[in-house]
Amino acid sequence: MNRLLKHALRKLRKLSLWVESRFDEEYLVPDVPMASTISHQKWNHYLYGLGNKPGMRVLEIGSREVTGQSYARQGFAQAEYIGFDYYPGNNVDVVGDAHKLSSYFEPGEQFDLIYSSACFEHFAMPWLVAVEISKLLKCGGFVFVETHFSFASHERPWHFFQFSDLALKVLFSEALGFECLEAGMSNPMVGRFSSLADDHLKNRPINGLYCHSEYLGKKTKEMNAHNFDWAQLDLSRVVEGTKYPSRTPDLG
Repeated sequence: MNRLLKHALRKLRKLSLWVESRFDEEYLVPDVPMASTISHQKWNHYLYGLGNKPGMRVLEIGSREVTGQSYARQGFAQAEYIGFDYYPGNNVDVVGDAHKLSSYFEPGEQFDLIYSSACFEHFAMPWLVAVEISKLLKCGGFVFVETHFSFASHERPWHFFQFSDLALKVLFSEALGFECLEAGMSNPMVGRFSSLADDHLKNRPINGLYCHSEYLGKKTKEMNAHNFDWAQLDLSRVVEGTKYPSRTPDLG
């Protein structure tokens, strides 16, 4: 009897998931772009094609093998690949704090490609890391960042931020000398407020959740990053002339 019950529950769950999936597109938000070239499943192969060339220098921030084996050295076999991480470990060449990234390299040393995956949410001051990347990136070089927009709390107490595609565009804006080539989201999520939420929110659906956010940019001009000061920037230079919406929907 127990076996029949378990089998019936599995079938019921599969049916429930199938029904729910028919409505998943209703949870997407039209003005949120889905990443294409640099989506979660594609970005590493795209970067290999971009940087795996003789004479190219590639720096990965957060290179340590934590959740699985890294294939970066194979992917960049024709280039000079350097792995940077806060802790020593497999696939790490340089150990240090990303907030002081440039201090671990020789003056004038630069890279053609600098990238990071699943790290920016763990930086206490990501705006400083963006400046450090600018210091080390050649003019004409590329930067790629993948991080989380909506995800489970993890690696506390050093889980500091969640980023939208727009947040990454602000960090790597024209003000710091970057041109955005693509920014978007990957892996949509379906959410709702739980039964433990405030009464007026209980079980309400939540639209516009995406696990990953991605940014690919090109450094188009030198901005003297060694003297760069976020506090001296005009807001319009980092928000690209956009304005905060005058009317916003009721989110509770």
